[in-house]
Formats: sequence, structure tokens, C-alpha cells
Amino acid sequence: MTRIVSICPSNTEILYFLGMENQVVGLDDYSDWPVAWNHLPRLGPDLNINIEKVKSLEPDLVVASLSVPGMEKNIERLERAGFNYIVLNPKSIEDIAEDMKTLGKALNINQQAHHAAEQFLAEIDQIRNHIPKRTTPFRLYWEWWPKPVFTPGRRNWLTEVSRLVGAINIYEDMDQESVKTDWSDVAARQPDLALIVWTGIPMHRVKKELITSRAEWQGKEFARDSRIHILEEGWYCRPSPRLLTGIKHLAHLLYPEHFLAPDPERPFLSTIVKDSSG
Repeated sequence: MTRIVSICPSNTEILYFLGMENQVVGLDDYSDWPVAWNHLPRLGPDLNINIEKVKSLEPDLVVASLSVPGMEKNIERLERAGFNYIVLNPKSIEDIAEDMKTLGKALNINQQAHHAAEQFLAEIDQIRNHIPKRTTPFRLYWEWWPKPVFTPGRRNWLTEVSRLVGAINIYEDMDQESVKTDWSDVAARQPDLALIVWTGIPMHRVKKELITSRAEWQGKEFARDSRIHILEEGWYCRPSPRLLTGIKHLAHLLYPEHFLAPDPERPFLSTIVKDSSG
């Protein structure tokens, strides 16, 4: 049996969707889904993996990532220690599917991985085909971090997610993965909704009153309590098939008559209300 270690939450989620529950033997500290894997040994935070702990697990393959700046040093340590490893770094929905196939090849489960990737993309198409047509797309502001303010730019998957649900990321004109901005510039771009997904911060620790009280946002329509949504960062900030849960939740927020709320534990379960196309 192949012994696998994952040192990034999105990689852990991809391994789950590939059916590797019996082969994964260790995880980084921030891998929190699926919950059924929480008993596995922990190897430190994803930006500073404890290589000695990795060695103790004697893995046949370490699945690393470059999805967050700073992860490069993990790769260097794995290289020096002589591990067999693979590096994933998806930037788009299509990249996620391709990485599933890449990992499938490395694990000698090609057919299984291709099926999982195709199922993922088919579900994406199903959602896209049932998004209602609007004359004016919703304008979305995504907030990754408040001080300094960071938001996804054109080259991030959340721009693609926005388009998928018939909306626009207000920073898609910035040809970057991540954009440093400020609350005044956000207000000037006149979003319809503010979507708060602070990376690594659980929803219950994000206080909406701290957001609605920002001086630069006072009197703005998008800063009303009903226009600000604090979202589960694990549904949006990790490039894995679990994005399906986030996409379906966003579709439900924007078009509640067309999409049901998703089941967080069953990302592939359809949420489309019957006869809702068009």
C-alpha cells in the first residue's frame, strides 16, 4: 500500500476526492476536511512543515503545494531530505481537474482519477448551465484579508468562480493573483456584495460589525448588513474540488429560487431546483 503525506489542505481534499482514505498517513496542521481524517498525525503548519516528523511516517509520496507564498521552503527541505514528492499549484478550475489526473498518474490510479476529474468538471457545467441570465451581472468584492487589504485579481480562481455564477469580481481588471488595495478603493468600485473569506480564519471569529463600521464604507449600499456575507474560507480559498460547495453556496445566495443551500459534507450533491434553467 502506498503511504501518502499531504502538506497542504487543498491537496488533502484532492486526495479525498480520489478515494485515498486508506493511503494517507499524515497531514499538515491546517488540513481540517474531511473531518474523518482528523485523527491522522500532524506535521506542522503548511508554511513550516516538520521534516523530521514526515520522515518518521516513512511516506512513499509527499504531496506538496505552491498555492500559498512561502511554501517554497517546504519543497527545498523535501528535496534535501530525498523524499519522493509531487508539487501541485492549480490556478484555475481546469487546473484543479488536471492536478487530479496528475496525482492519479503518480499514484497509479489513472482511471479513477480521470473519472473524478470528469465528474468535477461536469458538475461545474451543470451549475453554469442553470445560472439565470441577468442584464446586469452582480458585482462582487472578495476580501481575503483586512489589514492590509488583499483581494483576488484576474489570475485567481475566484474571478473564474464569479463569472461561473453570472457575476463579476470587481478586481478582475488587475492582472494579478492577489491585489493589495484599500477600503476607499473598494468603495469607489461600487460592488453589490462584499464576500468576506479571511484566509485561515474560521467564520465565527469574523465579526460583521467590524466590517459594517468601516468609515470609508458608511452610507454605501454594499455595506448594509444584508449585503455583507461572511463565508467559510475553506470553501473558497483552497484550489480543490471542494470549491463546488462554495460555488453552490454562492449560487444559492444570488439565486435562492434556483439553487438550494449545499450540504457541506457532500460537495457533489446537486442543489439545482428542478426546472430552474434559463
